[in-house]
Amino acid sequence: MPLSNSPPPGAAPAAHPYESLTPDVVLDALSALGLHGDGRLTALNSYENRVYQVHLEDRSAVVVKFYRPGRWSEDAILEEHAFALELAAAEVPAVAPIAVDGRTLHQHGGFAFSVSPYRGGRAPELDDFEVLEWVGRFLARIHAVGSRTPFAARPALDLQTFGLASRDWLLGHEMVPLDVQREWETACNAAFEMIAATALGTGHDGDSDPALKRLRLHGDVHPGNILWTPTDRPDGGPHFVDLDDARTGFAVQDLWMLLSGDRAQQTGQLSGLLDGYEQFRDFDRRELALVEPLRTLRLIHYSAWLARRWEDPIFPINFPWFGSSDYWKGQIQMLQDQCEAMAEEPLYA
Repeated sequence: MPLSNSPPPGAAPAAHPYESLTPDVVLDALSALGLHGDGRLTALNSYENRVYQVHLEDRSAVVVKFYRPGRWSEDAILEEHAFALELAAAEVPAVAPIAVDGRTLHQHGGFAFSVSPYRGGRAPELDDFEVLEWVGRFLARIHAVGSRTPFAARPALDLQTFGLASRDWLLGHEMVPLDVQREWETACNAAFEMIAATALGTGHDGDSDPALKRLRLHGDVHPGNILWTPTDRPDGGPHFVDLDDARTGFAVQDLWMLLSGDRAQQTGQLSGLLDGYEQFRDFDRRELALVEPLRTLRLIHYSAWLARRWEDPIFPINFPWFGSSDYWKGQIQMLQDQCEAMAEEPLYA
């Protein structure tokens, strides 16, 4: 059945928690920390959380992030913060939260929030070999820090968490229309059977496999989460932002989303990334066999993410195409294409 954001007949519309997050609440939250805004506030592009750039009276600017209620535990958020601070201490250009009175996580108006320094920049030009090499160097440095200790509260990225749990939630909540449900489930299961044979499968523990090792990851390294500043400026180059999806997984997770185009283009991009990466850290090329399985898991997880967030008014507005039979037919075709891609030889560089 197509999704709808309308309440049942006769029912009062349910208020989403973010509806109470007004500009006054944002400014009051900062004022409670001794950070006084000058009235200028800009909502930044974020669907999962609510993120704002706020100009302060001292002419500086900060970014304040209000975490989606119920998504992460406090321990999981604090692990994100600790990882970001550990990266910053290692001089990796990851934007870390500001500690106020020794705390990086704060509460106001029923929301947990953090404050970070504002960093400007644009998306990196990933068709430039030098840029790819530079990004690769810093990804290796992120992973060098990430390999020191494991996460305790944050989950792993694997078949169970991204694939099976997503499928079961969508089917259990009847989010897939009946006319395509069986075909979609069949396509999912065919993909899962192939993924189960990899280190992402439930029967494979990368920590006990001498070939592959899990580590703490950024988890969501796409071009929008890298801010590039001109290299002739102080601290020029890439800055990594938004560790909200930090998880345990394999190093290749932080590389594959930077690849695009046909196989030849992706091979060239991968070569640039790895040329930089291997200046600081070894990369096990057997992980390249996980690129298409990871792409497949993200495809299914993305559908579940949209469905889980549908009660948030911003989602029906920005994703009006989601939930129809045509949408799910497109997903079926993409899953079938991914099965073909997973059967091919992996990328090599």
